[in-house]
Amino acid sequence: MQNSFIRLFRSKIYTALLLLVLLLLIGVFGFRLISGYSWIDALYMTVITVTTVGYGEVNPLDATSKIFTVFLILTSVIILGYAISVITEYILSKNNFEDIKQRKMQKRIDKMTNHIIICGFGRNGKQAAKKLLTYNKPFVIIEKDKDLIEKFQDEGLAFVQGNANEDETLYEAGIDRATTLICALPSDADNLFIVLSARQINKDLCIISRASQETSYEKLKLAGANNVILPDRIGGDHMASLVVVPDLIEFIDNLAIVGETNINIEEISVEKLYDTSVVKTIRDLDLRKKTGCTVIGFKRSNGDYIVNPEADIELVPKSKIIVLGRPEQIEKLNSTYNI
Repeated sequence: MQNSFIRLFRSKIYTALLLLVLLLLIGVFGFRLISGYSWIDALYMTVITVTTVGYGEVNPLDATSKIFTVFLILTSVIILGYAISVITEYILSKNNFEDIKQRKMQKRIDKMTNHIIICGFGRNGKQAAKKLLTYNKPFVIIEKDKDLIEKFQDEGLAFVQGNANEDETLYEAGIDRATTLICALPSDADNLFIVLSARQINKDLCIISRASQETSYEKLKLAGANNVILPDRIGGDHMASLVVVPDLIEFIDNLAIVGETNINIEEISVEKLYDTSVVKTIRDLDLRKKTGCTVIGFKRSNGDYIVNPEADIELVPKSKIIVLGRPEQIEKLNSTYNI
């Protein structure tokens, strides 16, 4: 929308400039040929006629020159009026365009349900958004830096400009309809306040918060965060692990990458795999034979995980399985069960 607006304005301003240049050329050549003025005098007469400043004539005008001057004045009034209207339209439209764009964005956000909200579009927020885009997850970003929003808004990202500490901003992002909230602000105090507010608004919300200090971990958990991430600790552990077990870490890193030759991982609710009114086992589903994917994990309804579960384990309602496979196998799994 913004690009089309700019293109439209440019076409109008170019047209206005072209008409002004043609008007000046017609005036200069007209006074030169009709009145016999020198080039300087012809330019002078054209300028004072077009601008209607009211200075005197260089030489008295004959009847033909007067008729030409009348034509030039009338034409200049129309062309200058058009140029002024284009400039005025641009100034007024530019002031209102941000409001129009924001209203359009808000309508898009209002239609979202079961989406994810990212508070802060800094380093961690951008990384979270990149991962969510990879998995085609709907999300909204709350960011107070207007320049940062304008920089990335053309990429199709949904933004709410404002302070995530304010309940009104959270509601604009659809906090009451969201499933997950990611607090990625650099300040632990801000993240803590957001967690408290969000938990009061939506009791069922899954809240993931960033923490800079280890002392903030328990506070964020008590405030209602389901998970608290310490980026510095994770980074240090990861670097140390690359020294101790480099090949294993490289393999695990590849599990999260989507590509034609990379392995991928998927978490699936059992309700999406079959009708849970009659409980089935992993062996009954036989996903390995049907899709090529291997079940490497099982999450019980109470949140307990089982690594490399037995084939006879029952897939009860509200539980999940974790499967491993190549992208084409994961795609076959998703298409087979319409996940």
